[in-house]
Amino acid sequence: MDGLRFAFGTLTVLPARITRWDRDAARAGMLCAPLAGLVVGLFAAAVGGVFLLLGSGPLLAAVLTVAVPALLTRGLHLDGLADTADGLGSGKPAEDALRIMKQSDIGPFGVITLVLALLAQVAALYELYGEDWARGTVAAALAATVARLALTHASRTGVPAARPEGLGAVVAATVPIRAAALATAAVLVLCAVSGALFSGYDAVRQVLAALAALAVAELLLRRCVRRFGGVTGDVFGAVEETAATAALVALTLG
Repeated sequence: MDGLRFAFGTLTVLPARITRWDRDAARAGMLCAPLAGLVVGLFAAAVGGVFLLLGSGPLLAAVLTVAVPALLTRGLHLDGLADTADGLGSGKPAEDALRIMKQSDIGPFGVITLVLALLAQVAALYELYGEDWARGTVAAALAATVARLALTHASRTGVPAARPEGLGAVVAATVPIRAAALATAAVLVLCAVSGALFSGYDAVRQVLAALAALAVAELLLRRCVRRFGGVTGDVFGAVEETAATAALVALTLG
């Protein structure tokens, strides 16, 4: 329960009182992160599905589906994506880049990255809803789940924190690699089962989309570790949004 409270209390605005703020709770919380993502994704899928059934059309449904996770996280992950883009794009040494990321304003790199990421998510969901409303809603739930699974991987042993304080320092290097692998296997099974409801091809496509999203998120994570010396709360947000976007884009292919 401490892990569930930690996951929902830090990754969503859903009512979950965090009772412990230590590395043991952080470990359990990051292992529960995909479950928090699934709940957020189901909320998003439900909103999109309802508006489609009401005749809104796929574009509006896609916009609302993207808006729900932003509301349920107070835009925390989107803010992290923008701040990380500013830090990476600054070209300054790690200490100065981290200082830029802590500032409350958003620079040009952050704005551009944020706009492109949101446009990509909306465009991908528009295509998926246009193909089949059911496949689109499943894709929304899958993307949110895989995106939080990327946070589990970003918290694995061997990935250091860039700062001695903040969320990044609490969760960094808390998740054993084996535990992260087991969480990944569970999510991939969920992807396969939900895809199999439509066809065998969809089962394979959803698993491949999840793997592609994790691979893209891993590339960003490694870049941030090299650039900043480790992870921060902003890096976690960037990894999550990157994985969500990559998953949705991958599902439109093939």
